[in-house]
Amino acid sequence: MSVPLVDKHSEHDVPVDCLPTESQVEPQTTDAPSTMSRKESLSAYFTIAAAAFGLISDGYQNNLMTMSNVVFKELYPAEYTSSVSTRVSNALLVGDIFGMILVGFICDRFGRKIALVGTTVLIVIGATLGTAAHGAHGSPAGLFWFLTFARGLTGVGVGGEYPASSTSASESANEAMLKNRGPVIVMVTNFVLSFGGPLAVLTFLIVLSAAGENHLATVWRVCFGIGIVLPLTVFYFRMRMLSSKLYRKGAIKRHVPYKLVAKRYWRSLIGTCGAWFFFDFVIYPNNIFSGAIISSIIHNGDVKKTAEWQLLLGTLALPGVFIGAYLCNIIGRRNTMMLGFSGYIIFGLIIGCAYDKISTIIPLFIVFYGAMQSFGNLGPGDMTILTSAESYATAVRGTCYGLSAAFGKTGAVVGTQVFTPIQTNLGKKWTFIIAAICGLAGILVTYFFVPDMTGVDLADEDRKFVVYLRDNGWEGAVGEDDEQSLVDDHSSLAKIGEQ
Repeated sequence: MSVPLVDKHSEHDVPVDCLPTESQVEPQTTDAPSTMSRKESLSAYFTIAAAAFGLISDGYQNNLMTMSNVVFKELYPAEYTSSVSTRVSNALLVGDIFGMILVGFICDRFGRKIALVGTTVLIVIGATLGTAAHGAHGSPAGLFWFLTFARGLTGVGVGGEYPASSTSASESANEAMLKNRGPVIVMVTNFVLSFGGPLAVLTFLIVLSAAGENHLATVWRVCFGIGIVLPLTVFYFRMRMLSSKLYRKGAIKRHVPYKLVAKRYWRSLIGTCGAWFFFDFVIYPNNIFSGAIISSIIHNGDVKKTAEWQLLLGTLALPGVFIGAYLCNIIGRRNTMMLGFSGYIIFGLIIGCAYDKISTIIPLFIVFYGAMQSFGNLGPGDMTILTSAESYATAVRGTCYGLSAAFGKTGAVVGTQVFTPIQTNLGKKWTFIIAAICGLAGILVTYFFVPDMTGVDLADEDRKFVVYLRDNGWEGAVGEDDEQSLVDDHSSLAKIGEQ
């Protein structure tokens, strides 16, 4: 049973008060036939691919400071203090938070395309400024303040990519490959984000080998400059993309009833925000400062050797992404996330309780460290993105996703800010023990608050959401007409969810 919506500009307008009750809305099966035109189908696949290429740029930017911190410490041992390192590293994360909230709102109210193009432009501008950063009269302090600004601006674009790319990709995957929506979204989001770590380190190693360790200033600038190129690879496709059918039929661009949204989704928001907070609290400081941790346990280790161990660590973290993508349809999103958080408990306690012994055996330390990171990718790394993209109606998907991701980045900022003080005052082992505590907290939040949308058509929640709004007295238009002229098939614009 398909529930008609109010499309302000369609000849098929149906008043909201003619809709059935929410309990009468029947779920769509995963075998529903597709009515997508060829142009819409191609746009859906290109949107999914563009999300992957866009987010790999984010992954690169997220991990760019891993080896840059090591280089800056070599070049400016007196000026690049722990507080300066934390400030420069956190700038991207602070920008992320603003970008996630702002662009999440924009992609719901003004369209996915506007949001995606805007984030691409911001990343290019920020990365260009970072590459060209200089302090007045060669001042190191000025250089690091310049980098702080540039990384913050880049962060706004990087953060905006999360809601813009993930929501557009999830909607396109729902229309083009509903049964495999979960694994596909994992692969085009968390896999490429995670691959950004090894990519950033591999790029560093190649540039370092070409320039030599006596030209570290050239090395970091070239690595920053490559961050300009990556987002440009998707700019053309984003200019040509169509909004998803789900968005065109389910968007609410005016008079959005945010109080009703909060009333309906408060429980889901606690789940997706909380799980993402605990995940990023652990993963981000460990990604940013893992190079410094490895450097500290390598006796007489140089920058290149540190980078090689870092590359191995990043590679060991990748298998978890594939395992999570495989399991999410089999055991469900919620169980997969809890399984991943349990890895933090197991390996966090192993490394933390035996840190003094394990850290003297570098290969063993890297294997355990990589296993902990891999479990993080398997569970919350894959599933926070997926559940945040699936748990909310299309009309507010970007906004709720952006809020969830912003809470995650708040956890990253807090974790990064306290990481060095914890190491200094409590000892390095406590960073891993606290990771285990976060794993337990993540399991509890996931179990009690995260909804499991395994196998559910996103259009089902859209229908239920509009009926819920009607039942609570909301009156307004649902759907947008801005891009109908670009679509070949107009006949189904008045109905949501018919595939």
